[in-house]
Amino acid sequence: MAKWIAKHEAPEPLEGPVVATVTGGTILWCALFVVQLPFYGWFADRGQLWWVWTCAAGGFLGLIGIWYVRGREAALKRHAEAAAQARQDSGEAAA
Repeated sequence: MAKWIAKHEAPEPLEGPVVATVTGGTILWCALFVVQLPFYGWFADRGQLWWVWTCAAGGFLGLIGIWYVRGREAALKRHAEAAAQARQDSGEAAA
């Protein structure tokens, strides 16, 4: 079986409001969890508790995601500032 090789390069990843997107999703999961809590018995009687716990897991994983993307965003800003400073320093050294 031959090894698969891409015929073209992958496109650059899309950058957008990642922190806002993850935060919005986390708020949605947490809200769904809270809304379902009063109906816990109803879900339990019908064997559908996974709906409640899926929302709880989504909210918890969303909190981890917020922490991760905020750190990533800060690291990208630090890298951009360091690159700009290096370009500025090399421009001053050449002059």
